[in-house]
Amino acid sequence: MSESSEPNGLSVRIEDALSIAVLTLMSVLPLMEIAARKWLGGGIPGSFPIVQHLTLWITFLGAALAARSNRLLALSTAMFLPKPLHSRIQIFTSALAVGVTGSLIWAGTDLVSVDFEFGGQVAWGIPVWVAECIIPLGFAAIAGRLIYRGASTITGRLLIALGLLIPIAFGAIENPHETGLVLPASVVIIVGTALGLPIYCALGGAAALLFWEEGTPISAVPGETYRLSTSPMLPAIPLFTLGGYILAEGGSGKRLMRLFEAWVGWLPGGLAIVVAVLLAFFTPLTGASGITILSMGGLLLPMLVKAQYPERTSVGLVTVSGSIGLLFPPSLPVILYAFYAEQPIERLFVGGLLPGFVLVLAVASWAAWRGWSSGAEQKPFHIREAMSALWEAKWEILLPIVVLSGIFGGYATLVEAAAITVLYAFVVECFVFKDLRVFGDLPRVFVESATLVGGFMIILGVALGFTNYLVIAEVPSQALEWVQTHIDSKILFLLALNVFLIMVGALMDIYSAILVIVPLITPMAAAYGVDPVHLGIIFLANMELGYLMPPMGENLFLSSYRFDQPLTSIYRSTLPYAAILLVVVLLITYVPSLTLWLVRLAGV
Repeated sequence: MSESSEPNGLSVRIEDALSIAVLTLMSVLPLMEIAARKWLGGGIPGSFPIVQHLTLWITFLGAALAARSNRLLALSTAMFLPKPLHSRIQIFTSALAVGVTGSLIWAGTDLVSVDFEFGGQVAWGIPVWVAECIIPLGFAAIAGRLIYRGASTITGRLLIALGLLIPIAFGAIENPHETGLVLPASVVIIVGTALGLPIYCALGGAAALLFWEEGTPISAVPGETYRLSTSPMLPAIPLFTLGGYILAEGGSGKRLMRLFEAWVGWLPGGLAIVVAVLLAFFTPLTGASGITILSMGGLLLPMLVKAQYPERTSVGLVTVSGSIGLLFPPSLPVILYAFYAEQPIERLFVGGLLPGFVLVLAVASWAAWRGWSSGAEQKPFHIREAMSALWEAKWEILLPIVVLSGIFGGYATLVEAAAITVLYAFVVECFVFKDLRVFGDLPRVFVESATLVGGFMIILGVALGFTNYLVIAEVPSQALEWVQTHIDSKILFLLALNVFLIMVGALMDIYSAILVIVPLITPMAAAYGVDPVHLGIIFLANMELGYLMPPMGENLFLSSYRFDQPLTSIYRSTLPYAAILLVVVLLITYVPSLTLWLVRLAGV
């Protein structure tokens, strides 16, 4: 069903306009802050709290956009079931999602009503409750889209809408801890998740259920979601994503492709090396491997096949290379991990350099050997072409240097550096190369970027509530006690950690995994003497492998969608690369110096 077929065209235009306005304001305010500090001797009072709260707004606006286009993150395992069951499964998961979302609407409304009476101000005279209004309104917009998109008939939509009775039924129960409903309700959520229930509903539903059973108001879940607006780092995520999306939609990919092809394309299997290096370079700029696969897969796969690389090897290479650059700056997962693990960002970025290069080298070497053994074409090296390509791509090459110099040189905060990235990408694509039109293309790019951001930031929001319950229930300390009782060796602990993280990567996206899993494993690793930077690189490397692990493996589904191939074919294409990445992950795990040597050398 196309977007244009929705009956509420006015709401579509309002959502788009609000999303564009919010992202624009988020980008402009930090730039004004930098200018005010430099030329006026001080910043703009209240500008940063405004940007923080706009992060909350773009989360829910983007999630509503994602629901509008059926892009809320969910497992796709239902596609393996018989097709006649698909519509029934869709109605079931949509009804369950509407029930969970209805509970979150109710909880969000309670939060707003409390702060309406007792809350303070954000800044500029804006009450906190006004900023919080987007929580119940955003969930309501999502619920409406779930009902409308979940079925094509009036009967089906009415059945889905019956999910709104779920929060009413649970709210009518006076003594939740005496009902014994938690276990069967948890089973329903697990089954629903396996069949395609959006991930935010799985985490949000679990959190709401557990708080309800404890007798705690479930407004604790949106209350924790509100913490998105108090984080000093999270505003960088939508801004870096927007900057990367502008580059991806412009001509940056083609310029970088020309650059790497001119400099390393002459090697045996050189085109495979070019693709691996290009995607590893591009992914940290875009903020997500999905953008890389979707925006560049259509360009790269035909080139590889035309150069006589085996198609299966080529599909696997593009799918895998979409995630192997996540250890390089300015990677959003590294930034998010640093914040929640309370580690300096610069130490994690420096620690990830060598492991990142090893991952790229391993993937590129396998693909290059497969291409060379199949008689793939090689291109001669021409110094004039190499220098010309280098000059053309100078703006893309300078971007990471500009961003990192601003952060580590003390000229800009992380959020301000992200805003500089947006401005840089805007100027390069719209005025230097003129690949994008300011009024013709940028609105679409902003809406697409907001959709991507909302799809995973909504998961972060509800994951904060789930994590808060784990902390209150002392789950991390209990897990640590259990692990220390049953595992007495650091080597065995690291092996068990790898197995656990691979399973996590197969079932959970990287952003929610950081929020839910990092608080569990950090005290465990400290008890076994694992360096916190080493632990971070182990975690992130395992998550890179998780992008390729069924059933959640995000890159598998994106690749299947982009190349119009069945998932089973994608599994076969990526299997050799997954085995290679597993070996490298074990190397990273058991050779700490691979991570820590540069950290100690740099003295960070």
